[in-house]
Amino acid sequence: MTGYYVHPSSFVDAGAAIGAGTKIWHFCHVMPGAEIGERCNLGQNVVVMSGTKIGNNVKIQNNVSIYEGVVLEDDVFCGPSCVFTNVINPRSHVSRKSEYLRTLVKRGATIGANATVICGATIGEYAFIGAGAVVRGDVAAYGLMVGVPARRVGWMCRCGVRLDILAGGAVCSACGSSYRETKGLLEPVDLG
Repeated sequence: MTGYYVHPSSFVDAGAAIGAGTKIWHFCHVMPGAEIGERCNLGQNVVVMSGTKIGNNVKIQNNVSIYEGVVLEDDVFCGPSCVFTNVINPRSHVSRKSEYLRTLVKRGATIGANATVICGATIGEYAFIGAGAVVRGDVAAYGLMVGVPARRVGWMCRCGVRLDILAGGAVCSACGSSYRETKGLLEPVDLG
């Protein structure tokens, strides 16, 4: 008993670590040395390379490749066909495996469908990358990023609702969470 589900059309290589409750659907390939946490869901045609780490409760939609050097923390959502890279200047005839750059997607972040994340970036906690955006650098926690190249156009609550900042603060209209904006960053206000 493995404690996780793998569709018969998928391959999980020996040496991959997969947590309990994870589901790996059609035509996926998980390579040796890949680490996938508990309760994750990998949609159709997902590739998880060696040297990657995926936290708990991560949702990866169809047609996504998680390349070596990519780390997805807990509760990350990767939309259909979003793209990660791991080399800045690839050439077919030049080996750059020693030049892979780490990409870190922090807890609770969302990457929209067809968005591209250029390697070396850190996407902050609960950031929201809009569909089709191209992220070329670090993204602040809770930042709402859209466009090519991606630019911050607002802030998002942990629950995924856009925030309206008034007088340096916001209260989420959906869940009631409070936030404070200071020096171009957003942080939750502890009411407890």
